[in-house]
Amino acid sequence: MIRSRVDWSALGELLQGISTVVVTSHIRPDCDALGSELAMAGLLRRLGKQVQIVNAQATPELLAFMDPEGQIQVLDEQVSREEVQKADLLMVLDTSAWAQLGAMGEVIRTFPATKVVIDHHLSSDDLGAMEFRDTQAEATGRLVYEVCQYLGITPDAQMARALFAAVATDTGWFHFPSTRSDTFELAGRLMELGAVPQEIYRNLYEQDTLARLKLRGRVLARAETQLQGRVIHSAVFEEDFQITGAERAATEDLINLMLVVAGVQVAVMLIQLGPQQFKLSLRSRCHVDCSQVAARFGGGGHKAAAGALLQGEYQQLLRQVLDAVREALQ
Repeated sequence: MIRSRVDWSALGELLQGISTVVVTSHIRPDCDALGSELAMAGLLRRLGKQVQIVNAQATPELLAFMDPEGQIQVLDEQVSREEVQKADLLMVLDTSAWAQLGAMGEVIRTFPATKVVIDHHLSSDDLGAMEFRDTQAEATGRLVYEVCQYLGITPDAQMARALFAAVATDTGWFHFPSTRSDTFELAGRLMELGAVPQEIYRNLYEQDTLARLKLRGRVLARAETQLQGRVIHSAVFEEDFQITGAERAATEDLINLMLVVAGVQVAVMLIQLGPQQFKLSLRSRCHVDCSQVAARFGGGGHKAAAGALLQGEYQQLLRQVLDAVREALQ
């Protein structure tokens, strides 16, 4: 039995009285977002609910293997806002930050019925929802598994694969500090239910293209260190995508490649999204709380990993971020 720090009774009572549910998550969805959505949808259907998974952005090509049946739909493309508003319940997984919801944020603000947030991040906004949060959980996927346990639903193989991908990736394949002994207990249980780690790993990390390889080469060649090697930073620009032919999803986990440099304590990555617009990613392997640094720029996340969306000129933004990191290191 996997132990839980969340009281799920209110959610259990709520689910008894509803029929239709829309499940959503953050923009640029990762495996924890997608896996949690897919497993939650499977759980709700087992309870006899009508479920739609609707995100503000399409699933990245690199992660399409997570959704072989095409369950995840895109707002304003496959599902209208009016359709979403008709649901009895809107469930937000793996975030509660307005900045991370994109166009779904507008739908959530005006949603007339009950809203629920299930999340494990420290930073959050008030979405006007019932919140089920455990900031000690290594992934939202764990929380979805706990809901299954509470409701007496045994995940099928498809749900187990989705949840394993969620937990494995959000723990850096079990080497981030968030990994505990009960992480392996959960992973083992999901394997018993049908998750095959080598298949998930192969789909994630052994399906590269030459374009992605070239992108990584450009970004790593651009890396520089500060403060006697304690801080490392790099960037991805629009021209990198154009020259290499790589898709934007190829930047996933790029920042983690810089953490292999000996002596690095904090890694910083700026990814250009458009003119004067960048995504900030932060990683820490010391006392620096990335979520607090990111919060200074309107973002958030975890102590060891966080991010934000920035507007401005690259060099100015880089100076501001590095100044904040230096201050946090003191």
